[in-house]
Amino acid sequence: MSGGRRGLRGLRALAVVLTAAVLLVGCTATGEQKLPTQTSTPVASPSVSEGLSPADAAAVKKYYSQALVWSDCSGGFQCATAKAPLDWSHPAEGDPISLALIRKPATGQKQGSLFVNPGGPGVSGVSFVRNSVGATSATLQKNFDVIGWDPRGVGASSAVKCYDDKGLDSWLYDIVPGERGSPEWLDASKQSVSDLGQACLTNTGQLLGHIDTPSTARDLDMLRANVGDTKLNYLGFSYGTMIGAIYADLFPKNVGRMTLDGVLNPASSYDELTELQAKGFESNLRAYAQWCLTQDKTCPFSGSVDSAMNSIAALLNKVQQNPIANADGRMLGASTLLLAIITPLYSTANWPELDVLFKDVAKGSARVAFILADQYNDRDQNGKYTTNTSVAFQAIDCLDYQFDTDLAHMQAEAKQVAQVAPVMGPFFSYGGIACWNWPFKPTRTPAPVHATGSAPILVLGTTNDPATPYRSSVDLANDLENGHLVTWNGSGHTAYGRSNACVSNTVDDYFVKGAVPAKDPHC
Repeated sequence: MSGGRRGLRGLRALAVVLTAAVLLVGCTATGEQKLPTQTSTPVASPSVSEGLSPADAAAVKKYYSQALVWSDCSGGFQCATAKAPLDWSHPAEGDPISLALIRKPATGQKQGSLFVNPGGPGVSGVSFVRNSVGATSATLQKNFDVIGWDPRGVGASSAVKCYDDKGLDSWLYDIVPGERGSPEWLDASKQSVSDLGQACLTNTGQLLGHIDTPSTARDLDMLRANVGDTKLNYLGFSYGTMIGAIYADLFPKNVGRMTLDGVLNPASSYDELTELQAKGFESNLRAYAQWCLTQDKTCPFSGSVDSAMNSIAALLNKVQQNPIANADGRMLGASTLLLAIITPLYSTANWPELDVLFKDVAKGSARVAFILADQYNDRDQNGKYTTNTSVAFQAIDCLDYQFDTDLAHMQAEAKQVAQVAPVMGPFFSYGGIACWNWPFKPTRTPAPVHATGSAPILVLGTTNDPATPYRSSVDLANDLENGHLVTWNGSGHTAYGRSNACVSNTVDDYFVKGAVPAKDPHC
């Protein structure tokens, strides 16, 4: 998600998978004062090697003992590269992979490091810190080195590669033939996903089977040791909350201060997550409609919220039956239009973009819809994809979730999702084929995490979050042995950095002073 948007990608269950973020690791500007090259002193973590063979234990010790070399990379940032094993279950085997890191050194008395992750899966943490210092406040930047990294499979780290730009255009935007759920549509969708998987395997190799979230969590513990911290301080947004929660479950004694904002609950199944997201985006679309009708002078709708929702449903159905040609030859169907609608729903500040979108499509134009969809997919105006987020998202999900491909099950799920989200739900259905014939089987089974014995963990939830609905934050806070819920009564995706002083002060006081709210402040 470029700019201020971050987090879990919507439309998780579409046969076509979607994305965003801009990777900017610039050269040093002329005349800019360089930061001195520095080397981190790693700390020992012997318990990580317990139960491993002597060769594997030695390999783990080597990875945990890396002295990272931080070099100036312009703008007051320092960059480094770490090595990690391809497979943490057999760390002595295979060639190591690379992990790209960036940090903004603390502006005051340093308490330690603060790792941040923007979500996705597949969004660049290097870009996130480069562009916005990880959405952290001046208070956190004063007290911590803010560190972002590109997880395995992502961005400037050892990355997933599948198609060229033309191939990505076809995969992301081509209209699948047939009515959704029909034999023709199912066959074409399965073939599309299968072809993608084979292209990813050909161009990525065995890394494609080792980009699961537990492996990323193990990388994170290694990086914690590499920067010299005995405890992990961590701020994770959206999918970044799943990285943090799984980390806390794997390494509870290594948790320092951890905040998880906009929860993707590791306990949720693919079907459960799909239904939650469909309801979440539908709820936010209704909230937009209410705002539009009562406060927006340029609102393209009139009447009631229900009538506005019916108008949007009719527009989706119209382009589904009669796609609109864009100037570049791409055709606007319902899936791309829905993606364009979802893009501004991540933040209430972007709701006016929906006015422009709906008016433009109603005139028979696809221009604005493709601008928004391209923004989401990190496609620039020249047709170049600036990140690998779309394919990384797909590949990570295919390892992290189990998929039920039984047709009767998918049909029942489609009916259920359409009931809870009549306008948007039909496009979230048939997720069982999302990883059809993928080269690697799922490696993670969704289950609750408890992080038994961890330090206190803050869990932030936004009451009308479209991508990671509030229910997930409540559930994770309850599952964690030492979880503490902080509620923001608002709309949009995530809370910290975009809500109010109550949220910001609660999080900052927790990181800087260790202050844990006695109860949910209901900000």
